[in-house]
Amino acid sequence: MQVMSILWELPHGGCIHEIISHYSDPKPAYTTIATFLKILLNKGFVKYHKLSGKTHTYYPLITKQEYRRMVMKDVQDSLFDGSGASLVKFFVEEESMSESEIQELIELIQKQ
Repeated sequence: MQVMSILWELPHGGCIHEIISHYSDPKPAYTTIATFLKILLNKGFVKYHKLSGKTHTYYPLITKQEYRRMVMKDVQDSLFDGSGASLVKFFVEEESMSESEIQELIELIQKQ
């Protein structure tokens, strides 16, 4: 998620060294970021352009909203047996939600 967040911030994508520079200390190893990018590439979340030699500029193929939707669907399926209600119930019970946030949820549910 952090690699994707950094790529969304970079208007024209970034090479591995640029991505690493956006991390706070201690910075991850070059090979760690390369591995994550390979996984994201294989999943179709990112693509790259070859600059020169072994240098590639990576950029996202999906929006933050699309990524969020896929991740939350995966969480819902794997941790809440596919139940959207159980997922929402978890956040209502386990997170410190304000009255206005709870009211916003109620309004969203009523619109459906």
